[in-house]
Amino acid sequence: MKVMSAPWRMDYIKSKKKAGCVFCKDDVRGEELVLWEGETAFVMMNRYPYISGHLMIIPYRHLSRVEDLSPDERREMFDLMDVAIRVLTDVMHPEGFNAGINLGKAAGAGIDDHLHIHVVPRWVGDTNFMSVVGEVRVIPEDLRKTWEHLCPHFEKYCREGLR
Repeated sequence: MKVMSAPWRMDYIKSKKKAGCVFCKDDVRGEELVLWEGETAFVMMNRYPYISGHLMIIPYRHLSRVEDLSPDERREMFDLMDVAIRVLTDVMHPEGFNAGINLGKAAGAGIDDHLHIHVVPRWVGDTNFMSVVGEVRVIPEDLRKTWEHLCPHFEKYCREGLR
C-alpha cells in the first residue's frame, strides 16, 4: 500500500463546502491564492498544482466556451498569460512552459463549466522517479511560499504596465 502524508488537506476536508463553481464564489477574489485581479479576469495559483508555480487565468464571468468571451475578456486573459509567464520567468527561472485550456471533460478539464487558462512552468527533468515509478506527484514548495515570491511581481507588471 502506498502512503503519502498531506496534512494541509485536512483543512479542506473539514471545511464547509459551498455549492456552485469554485471560480465564481464571491470569496475567491479575496482568497490567499489570488495573485492579481484585473477588470474582466484574475490570476490564481492552482490549489492542486502539477508543479510549483502552476497558475490559472480565469474570467470573472462563468463561461465554458472560448467563443462566448468578449473581446475585452480575451485580450485581458491573453495579457495576463503574458504577465504570468514574465513573473514565473523572473522568479522561478523555468526552462519552458505549458500554457493552455482544457475544454470539456474529454479534454481533461477538471472544472469544465468555467473556462480557465493554465500556465505551468517546466524544467528539464522536472518529472522525477516519484511521478514515473511511484505514481506520486511531489510539489517542491509550499503554495503560500510560492505566492509570497510571485505576488510582488504581478504588481510590477500589471500596475506599471507590460512594457
